[in-house]
Amino acid sequence: MCKAIKKDIFAVSVIFCAFLAVTSVACLDGGTRQNGLTADSGTIGSNILIAYFSATGSTQNVAGYIAEATGGTLFELVPVNEYSSADLNYNNISSRVYQEYMDESLRDIELVSTAVDDWESYDVVFIGYPIWWQIAAWPVNNFVKDNDFTGKTVIPFCTSASSGIGQSGELLA
Repeated sequence: MCKAIKKDIFAVSVIFCAFLAVTSVACLDGGTRQNGLTADSGTIGSNILIAYFSATGSTQNVAGYIAEATGGTLFELVPVNEYSSADLNYNNISSRVYQEYMDESLRDIELVSTAVDDWESYDVVFIGYPIWWQIAAWPVNNFVKDNDFTGKTVIPFCTSASSGIGQSGELLA
């Protein structure tokens, strides 16, 4: 099967799963929730945030699909020192990602911002990332550490070129 078709099938699958997650949240309480997210009030999307880190554009594409399907707000996690193509060559033991993988102390990636305007208003937060060595790409770690997710529904989503999902969602907690 063509690589582009596989990516499209994957993206559609992620969007469908995201849609199911959002409608499940909306329908938990007979179609309404105390936080105002309802399946029929037209407010779906008004309190959804899609935060994502994308190294090559794949996760950004999926985040865009989720935003389009839910009406959510996009928030890109941008490292202060962005990754180049050479940095992302995980087959090269001298590359930045390989060095960060081998030495966890290098994984504290400073982001341009982890502060989301009007953070308190979001009830549902999608967190998107590529899978690196069967874990979430470490640039998302500081976003997760720097924000209080109490009372929020968190829905991780990920993309991968070769690694399995591993424990990526569990390790974000």
